[in-house]
Amino acid sequence: MKKRRREKKGSGISDGIFEVLFWVPELILLPLRAALWLLRGVGRVISHMWDGI
Repeated sequence: MKKRRREKKGSGISDGIFEVLFWVPELILLPLRAALWLLRGVGRVISHMWDGI
């Protein structure tokens, strides 16, 4: 039988750095995307109101 290596239970520094590098852009871009979606929705409502007049 082959001996299996013990798996590391804790996450290393490189895992933490990867998580930060992955999540920081998402946290910055999410509010910008939400604001853009809101503005587009409001713009569509206003344009539909003008079409109805």
